[in-house]
Amino acid sequence: MTDKPNDLLLLAGKILTVIMQIFMVMAAAALLIGTAAILFAQDMINAEVAAEFGGAVGAFPLFPLLGVLILAAACVVLVYLFFGKLRAIISTVGDGDPFAPDNADRLNIMAWLLLAVQVLALPLSGLALLVAKWAEPMDNADITIDAGLDLTGILTVIILFILARVFKHGAAMREDLEGTI
Repeated sequence: MTDKPNDLLLLAGKILTVIMQIFMVMAAAALLIGTAAILFAQDMINAEVAAEFGGAVGAFPLFPLLGVLILAAACVVLVYLFFGKLRAIISTVGDGDPFAPDNADRLNIMAWLLLAVQVLALPLSGLALLVAKWAEPMDNADITIDAGLDLTGILTVIILFILARVFKHGAAMREDLEGTI
């Protein structure tokens, strides 16, 4: 049986995961609208840039920017799914059954989701650097790209894979114990 502070912690976890999923939906919608707007207005953007900067900047980098937006949208979807799995785990903890076999599977999926985000971040950063290079000659363009390996993300993936094994082993031990009683 859970005590009151634990229940508040679980409630906070559920609320935060729902809020994060709402933010991910909003981010995905913004990225998709932005992608459609850029596709629709690419000629107008090129004309405006040419009129203001002349030959100082090249043609609008449509494909790198679309790549950034599409990869970012894919990452947002993966993070949305991640928080859904986390919310499901929190629910089982609240129900008093954290070592459910499903939680081991959820942790494993969460690790794969975060690993996919880490992998997608590499080409995303490369494409973003291309867009930033294009914008450099513009007067007010101040674009900073943080590219590189995210050791915290990689460590989190490893921890999730290990926790998945711990939960799988815990579930198997519980089944063995229940079988002997």
